Amino acid sequence: MPLSPWRLRLLIVSLLTVSFLGALDHTVVSTSLATITGDLGAVEQMSWVIVSYTLASTVLLPVLGKLADLVGARLVFLASLTLFLAASLFCGLAQDITQLALARVAQGIGSAGLHLMPQTIVGEVTTPRERPKVMSWIGVAFPIAILAGPLAGGLITDAWGWRWVFWINIPVGLIALALAVIAVPHIEGRSGRRFDIGGAVTLGITITAFVLAAGLFASEGPAAGIPLVIAVVVAAAGLAAFIAIELRVAEPVVPLRHFANRTVVVCIVLSTVIGVGLFSVVSYVPTYIQMAYRTSATVSGLVPIATVFGMLVSSLLTGFLASRSGRYRVFPVIGTALAAVGLLIMALLPVGMPLWVPMAAMALVGIGTGAFMNIIVAVAQSAASRTDTGSITATVSLVRQVGSTVATAIVGGVIGVGVTMGLPASLDAATLTPAVVHASSAAVQAEVAALYSGVMAPIFLGLAVTYAVGVIAALLLPPGRLSDEREAAVHPSTEPAIA
Repeated sequence: MPLSPWRLRLLIVSLLTVSFLGALDHTVVSTSLATITGDLGAVEQMSWVIVSYTLASTVLLPVLGKLADLVGARLVFLASLTLFLAASLFCGLAQDITQLALARVAQGIGSAGLHLMPQTIVGEVTTPRERPKVMSWIGVAFPIAILAGPLAGGLITDAWGWRWVFWINIPVGLIALALAVIAVPHIEGRSGRRFDIGGAVTLGITITAFVLAAGLFASEGPAAGIPLVIAVVVAAAGLAAFIAIELRVAEPVVPLRHFANRTVVVCIVLSTVIGVGLFSVVSYVPTYIQMAYRTSATVSGLVPIATVFGMLVSSLLTGFLASRSGRYRVFPVIGTALAAVGLLIMALLPVGMPLWVPMAAMALVGIGTGAFMNIIVAVAQSAASRTDTGSITATVSLVRQVGSTVATAIVGGVIGVGVTMGLPASLDAATLTPAVVHASSAAVQAEVAALYSGVMAPIFLGLAVTYAVGVIAALLLPPGRLSDEREAAVHPSTEPAIA
């Protein structure tokens, strides 16, 4: 039954609040990380606070997506939010790094549901035509969290202490939970079907091994030796076992039949492009700007802000246009092309350009990415069976997150090796900071600026090529229009494609 206008608005407010809560948690914690680990006496284990959360949220995406199809998205959504709030409480109560890491695992599982279920619920209760617009409204949470998170984390830590970085989730989350109980309608699952435990466990092991292999290779290269070989072998064997399991079970975690649908495959490729092409590099851009353009940390933040703001505006605009016309193919074609041009400009920028130039280039990347980021989820849902809404949404999100995680590790490794090898003799790579560089002579600053530009140029070029692959994929997206019918999928159009 279609929702009334007021019920739909209340649902959007509820889902937006929950999405913002999940997206904000990661960016808030990153600012407070040094304070947290220093207070717990575990600075050398700092990465576990982030890795435990990120890995849990990634691995559980397909599991929660399938559970939503089997027991209903509303139940999974409310359970995820409850788990997230309970885990936030225990994160703030942690007395050592082990307790915090375990609580962050639980929080990451809950966060996966907060990220995935709003999109799944939208796919269940709206028509294909409505989805791009509604998803773009809910998608506002992500860029706003990127902008507000670091500032909020710093302010909360300084004013109340780091434990309130986690505890602040509880009052906000309880309001979101009350809204969700009222606003989220009951959604029928397919109870009685057996859950694919073997596939879920195998996929989790495979993803973990794959991410560890990428991290080891990026940080140590072939010198990683036996651990790298073991991770690669486990990932390869796990993937083969996972495919074999999925071909045999009645309710696979990731239905492989999706990959016979060209529309779904193209959406998956485009989602991977976003993870690899943008999310992998955005965290390194501020350091690059500080070193190459000799700016302060505050000023360097203007470049990612321009990127996120471009993403926010274009996402809202294209979501409205796609819902109004039903056309969708034009947006990923133009979006991937714009992002490729922006990254190509970043690769070709000479040292000493005004700061507004990289700001404009990265804003172009954000505009291009936002143009299709939410639309491809709506299109993939509409191309699949309604009974697979959760699993197809999870698959599209999973490849983006894995692509981002792996590419981030590789980009970080390339930057680390390149900078270390080319650094002036007067500077030590182990203690290199923007402040140290800015305190050096003008000649050393110029040398470091040229070094960072030289290291980053091929990275930007490679990411531009990634988006160029996205252009080709987008052109292969079958032309069609999103239907106004609640149970209909994407129907091929008899008219020329808009591209």
